[in-house]
Amino acid sequence: MYNIQTDLNRLGELLVENEMKTNPGKNKAVSFTKVRVKERIRYYFGDQLIPEASSFKYLGIITCSGLNWANHVNYTTQKAWKAFHSKMLILKKGNNNTKHLVYTALVRPILEYGAVCWDPYREGQVRALNRMQKRAAKICK
Repeated sequence: MYNIQTDLNRLGELLVENEMKTNPGKNKAVSFTKVRVKERIRYYFGDQLIPEASSFKYLGIITCSGLNWANHVNYTTQKAWKAFHSKMLILKKGNNNTKHLVYTALVRPILEYGAVCWDPYREGQVRALNRMQKRAAKICK
């Protein structure tokens, strides 16, 4: 049987051997499952317990233990709205070309970043992203 704890112990040994340091406080343990009742994860790095988390953010993409992208879609739409509204002064004074350029350069990449990984498949998530796109298109046109 594969045991992650033995790998963590070996990693700790390699760090000591090579005189490398790590910050165990930044580690989180996440179990990916759709099971509602699950056994609690208890992993240790050295003598420190790695805390269990239900989700984590890695390279700007929020991944949940239940393999649901709702948190990431909400985070993405909020981030896009903040970027869009912070540029409203430029959008109000600029012509259509400037508005389109601001949208495609600063807002659209936020909505599309990592979409290959988290591509939304639920109607509510798709609607939330489309709503953001439509509102921005109205202001830009």
